[in-house]
Amino acid sequence: MHFVRGKKNLFLFLLALALTPAAMAQTKTEIQRMPGWQHCTSCAGSGGSGPTSSIGTTQGVRSPSLSGSSMQFSLGPSSPFADALWWKQLGAAPSATRFTYDLDFYIQTPQFSQALEFDVNQSVNGKKFIFGTECSISRHEWDVYDDSGHHWVHSGIGCHVSASTWHHLTWEFERVGSQVHYISVTLDGAQHFVNRSFTARPSGVRELNVAFQMDGDRNHNAYKAWLDNVSLRY
Repeated sequence: MHFVRGKKNLFLFLLALALTPAAMAQTKTEIQRMPGWQHCTSCAGSGGSGPTSSIGTTQGVRSPSLSGSSMQFSLGPSSPFADALWWKQLGAAPSATRFTYDLDFYIQTPQFSQALEFDVNQSVNGKKFIFGTECSISRHEWDVYDDSGHHWVHSGIGCHVSASTWHHLTWEFERVGSQVHYISVTLDGAQHFVNRSFTARPSGVRELNVAFQMDGDRNHNAYKAWLDNVSLRY
């Protein structure tokens, strides 16, 4: 009788242990509706000191939108290859080690964009983990960022963006020790495993944020992009 009860207790303990990660997981939804988005222009360029550009944002956009409340981002004409970066702080999450960045994006004139970047940044335990990704529209390829090497790495995975079309994007990342690990990217239902790892760099802050960047082309054409249903599960 005691043996049976012991097996039952062990089963319940193992079940609770298995369910713990899912129970602890959190999801921030509709991030594009949240106030307090921050931005910069020159910091988004090469070496953190690129050309400045005129930018703009509008929240609560009803069209184009899937949820009825998208966020519009605009990059104005300025210098060739000007960039703009926006990010939303979500508070420190020191125990989070795995992340799913999920959103819909829309662009009317992809031919004016050099690239669109979708990032998650976590600073914890004296390290900054930059999960930096970009759809190189001019090359039709996903790149991932090696922060320790300060350069973009071609993934060999295609990224094809159509004009005036909503695209659904999901990136999966994790941090393992002091490593940034890019797991997979799914664009419009097609999943590809990236499986690239890079070393994080030192940092003295504690934060978790999602980011979006627009990169301009050599002809400094103005263009706009929209994000909707932005979420981060961690």
